[in-house]
Amino acid sequence: MPETALGLFRVNVPYIHSSGLVGIGFSLFVIVVASMNLVMDFDFIEQGANAGAPKYMEWYAAFGLMVTLVWLYIEIVRLLVKMRERK
Repeated sequence: MPETALGLFRVNVPYIHSSGLVGIGFSLFVIVVASMNLVMDFDFIEQGANAGAPKYMEWYAAFGLMVTLVWLYIEIVRLLVKMRERK
């Protein structure tokens, strides 16, 4: 998201997309954030089930879970690509 905002002003952010230590470290940081978001999604689902949330809330929980899983998958693939380019 920050690189998109900076891209509007023609500012290049090469380090976070490179296969160097900064790029790999950034990818690891994003994977940790996505993993914590996954834990929060499961907590939301559990709290909704315990509280007896309405039926339509299942769709919100499932959609949030799927978005987080796709995000985590994409970031893991990006990390693997960066690590492969490093060799």
